[in-house]
Amino acid sequence: MATRYWVVSLPVQNSASALWAQLQEQISKHSFDTPLYRFNIPNLRVGTLDSLLSLSDDLVKANSFMEGVSHKIRRQIEELEKVAGVVSSGLTVDGVPVDSYLTRFVWDEAKYPTMSPLKEIVDGIHGQVAKIEDDLKVRVAEYNNIRSQLNAINRKQSGSLSVRDLSNLVKPEDIITSEHLTTLLAIVPKYSQKDWLSSYETLTSYVVPRSSKLLYEDNEYALYTVTLFTRVADNFRTSAREKGFQIRDFEYSQETHESRKQELEKLVQDQESSRGILLQWCYTSYGEVFSSWMHFCAIRVFTESILRYGLPPSFLAAVLAPSAKSEKKVRSILESLCDSANSAYWKTEDEAGGGMAGLAGDSDAHPYVSFTINLV
Repeated sequence: MATRYWVVSLPVQNSASALWAQLQEQISKHSFDTPLYRFNIPNLRVGTLDSLLSLSDDLVKANSFMEGVSHKIRRQIEELEKVAGVVSSGLTVDGVPVDSYLTRFVWDEAKYPTMSPLKEIVDGIHGQVAKIEDDLKVRVAEYNNIRSQLNAINRKQSGSLSVRDLSNLVKPEDIITSEHLTTLLAIVPKYSQKDWLSSYETLTSYVVPRSSKLLYEDNEYALYTVTLFTRVADNFRTSAREKGFQIRDFEYSQETHESRKQELEKLVQDQESSRGILLQWCYTSYGEVFSSWMHFCAIRVFTESILRYGLPPSFLAAVLAPSAKSEKKVRSILESLCDSANSAYWKTEDEAGGGMAGLAGDSDAHPYVSFTINLV
């Protein structure tokens, strides 16, 4: 599938069908690998020249906005599919692949009545796309909020022993709590384990001998228990800190442990559900935005063609997807099918370095209407 298309219109001198036949023949003869399609634009309501001039000023900015929203949703889809391990089957508009929707474009009269003023249609399209963009921001923010909560819990459960949640590492039988005895949890640097085992009994008085037990270790630290009389616990914390051992505050609670476990499971389920809902919404919304964008492109071609070639509307619109190496040849073919005097004027201006920029604001000046659609 091509990802970059030209939308062009050529002035019709005699017959649109004859010009189309000429264009097909020239492309087939000189650039046979360039896909070429007719871009069918209905008879839209022209209005006044002033209204067209005013509209043309907004077309480029509006096109950039719609293209940007389209790409934003596409990137979001790609990210969600990657995380979910979904193999993309290609983006569509109501089941039609987006490249086919463009190359076989049909105006939706029910949605955009051709008798409506052009500005009214453009404003309606812009408003619809802007609403979808706002909705996207809200939905992505909700999804990212769940992800952030889940990541925070995962960091607590998988981070360093000095900061991580210890509830899933400590069992009820590891903790002794009575009227006079208590069990503390010590975070010991791995290289200091021998020092801990040889000194913990002497850090303060009333430490139960041989009570320290290794529960867990990671790349940096080891988790040890130590049992002592409750009344010397504060003294022990101070002495341990002075020797570089961290005593973590911890109170085992089966209810808290189960609550955290359920919270994690719920967040995982919420994330999966939210991701699926967001992905489906993005599929649908991408189709809506792309369809709106293509209708806008049709209006853009129509408006620029009238401003370029005059009234009554008499032009041939087409979509091409030339390869990089064929672009220069295709440009030459398109130019040859324009009025020769007009082509000479535009070519001379361009070669002189003062070529008029097209009404679309494209960087290259051509004697015909031309702009680029980037699908990605």
